[in-house]
Amino acid sequence: MGRNDKFRELLKDRLAALTTDDALAQDAQAVVELDQQAVGRLSRMDALQMQAMARAGQVRRDAEAQRLRQALLRLDQDEYGWCDDCGEKIAEKRLEVDLTATRCIGCASG
Repeated sequence: MGRNDKFRELLKDRLAALTTDDALAQDAQAVVELDQQAVGRLSRMDALQMQAMARAGQVRRDAEAQRLRQALLRLDQDEYGWCDDCGEKIAEKRLEVDLTATRCIGCASG
């Protein structure tokens, strides 16, 4: 298995995991119903806070999914693993840590 094949599989696996996480998080984002007998004021506030946290998590997952799709596109165009700034090859270890890295460690650190 070549370097690109390895990273293509890792990217697809991470994207699939995000899709699974999205499905699991859908209930947490549902509208919080007002039922004074079942849920007191503080419990409802907790539910609203949990809902807000679930929505924030969805935003983060959407952003990561977009970065993963862009990385897959770069793979298709033979641009994956090359630094956007200096054009040098990004270290494999760096890509293993961040599959969506677009800059080598030297350019990323300034």
